Amino acid sequence: MFLYISHKILTELRLPYQHESLVLTEMETPVIFRIREVYYPVIAAIGVPVNLLAIVILSRGKCGLSKCITRYLVGMAASDLLVVIFDPLLRRVGQSYFRPSFLYITPVCSLKTVLLTASTHLSVWLTVAFTFDRFVAICCEKLKTKYCTERTAGVVIGTVSVVSCLVSIPWYFIYKPLKIIDGVPWYCDVTWEFFNSVAWGAFDITDRILTPCIPIFLILLLNALTTGRILVASRVRRRLRGSSNGGNGTDHEMENRKKSIVLLFSITGSFILLWLTQFVYMAYRRIANVQSYTSYSDPNLIIEQISFMLQVLSSCTNTCIYVLTQSQFREELKKAVKYPLNAIVKIMKP
Repeated sequence: MFLYISHKILTELRLPYQHESLVLTEMETPVIFRIREVYYPVIAAIGVPVNLLAIVILSRGKCGLSKCITRYLVGMAASDLLVVIFDPLLRRVGQSYFRPSFLYITPVCSLKTVLLTASTHLSVWLTVAFTFDRFVAICCEKLKTKYCTERTAGVVIGTVSVVSCLVSIPWYFIYKPLKIIDGVPWYCDVTWEFFNSVAWGAFDITDRILTPCIPIFLILLLNALTTGRILVASRVRRRLRGSSNGGNGTDHEMENRKKSIVLLFSITGSFILLWLTQFVYMAYRRIANVQSYTSYSDPNLIIEQISFMLQVLSSCTNTCIYVLTQSQFREELKKAVKYPLNAIVKIMKP
């Protein structure tokens, strides 16, 4: 089996590349690229059903979460599902195992890039929106009743969706056909204007700052402020309860707040950990002025591929977090798993 460094890989990296493909045999290919051939199909096979399952279970509203939180979680699951469809499923698996196909037609792969970028922006910024919602709920008592509502959550999700699509449209115009066959443009070759134009350079840098630089900073800041507020409030409530009833009894408000915080920190912590490698590498690449990769064994290329793999994994982790942190979600999941099994048993009974 042959692996090629051509438009398939280097277009993903948004870096200059040679038009002549570098051909390497399987024996010459680093382990990370062999892992990649299996990794993305597995992510696609897992990511689609788990996100669909999360959407169905959360939409039923029986997980003990407020309608506001539920809306954000459903929106995040839907955006993660889109990322899985457009990245590991269509972009990696589709182009690797089903070629040539319509996915290689220039307008199709250009549109796919726009949709992938939009869904990635949406997934990232909905995580920020959810973090901000929990910050308001805990730290801003006066604003809480007006902002932390189902209607506001819907407006925020809709706004983020529209903006994510609009800021991603320019990516459609960075490609040109590599070949014209029977009047049909094939393959996506990055135009040299993208690398030589000041405007495109500014747009590329702005896009990378928007995702993930600013979101990571905002999430860390909001979580730090939320943590500080929780610690202060916890000490005050312990003193008040201790002076009023000797510290006995269960503080139901603090228990509910604790569950909400565990969910928040689990989601945002997972997001930061899985995006951190790409964030750090992007900063290093700019500082070290890494412009291109010479071979498969280039350490910079290998690190970047690892960062891509971790980023895609972030689209599949939230459902696992719900299972681990939310007991009612686990119960609903059990019912969802048992339902088709019970139906099969009933059908098979004489």
